[in-house]
Amino acid sequence: MKYALVTGGSRGIGRAVCIALAKEGYSVLVNYARNHKAAEETLQLIQEVKGTAELMPFHVNDKSEIDKALDAWEQAHPQEYISVLVNNAGIREDNLMIFMEDDAWNRVLETNLYGFFYITRRVLKNMLVKRNGRIINITSLSGLAGMAGQTNYSASKAGLIGASKSLALEVAPRKVTVNCVAPGFIETDMTQDIDPAEHKDRIPARRFGKPHEVAAAVRFLASDDASYITGQVLSVNGGLHT
Repeated sequence: MKYALVTGGSRGIGRAVCIALAKEGYSVLVNYARNHKAAEETLQLIQEVKGTAELMPFHVNDKSEIDKALDAWEQAHPQEYISVLVNNAGIREDNLMIFMEDDAWNRVLETNLYGFFYITRRVLKNMLVKRNGRIINITSLSGLAGMAGQTNYSASKAGLIGASKSLALEVAPRKVTVNCVAPGFIETDMTQDIDPAEHKDRIPARRFGKPHEVAAAVRFLASDDASYITGQVLSVNGGLHT
């Protein structure tokens, strides 16, 4: 059995990624922080496509919770390892920097960037030992171009790109790839407060993207066909170039 861990897998892009990987034969570990109902819905959707999955609750910015959850999973699966990691969990707390509170800066960086570090470091060892692994980090158009009112979010996502490129160089000799997918405006809970009418004219495709369109990029980067692709950022943004 092949195993994939998707952080923030209960809704939106994360849910679509979980379903896409399940269709490819992965047993999916669906991570979530609090929304158990949404995670159960994701689990049911995976089962409806004849996939297998299990729920793995923990906060991505809490190293002790991560270690506890993964220790328990490894004890229950002593002969198995996680070969695909999708770091998708992320939050936004937008504000102009002049009005941004310390806590808003810290929470976004801790979830979006520190979470990547804690989880990736934890699962990387087995990938290196097995000489096989795919790490796919969900960054953002904001991490490539920046966006007013998102200095914290843009900093976290730009940092994720830099970290991914550096890690890709470190682990390539062991046949582990590290890539990013950078969505533009995608119809999810995270963008429900954004008025599409204000942005559609900027997007050549004239619409917001769908979660499954981002998941398709993740599915490709997780596949054997992408074994010679590493350290790259694949934008899924309807032509909204940076």
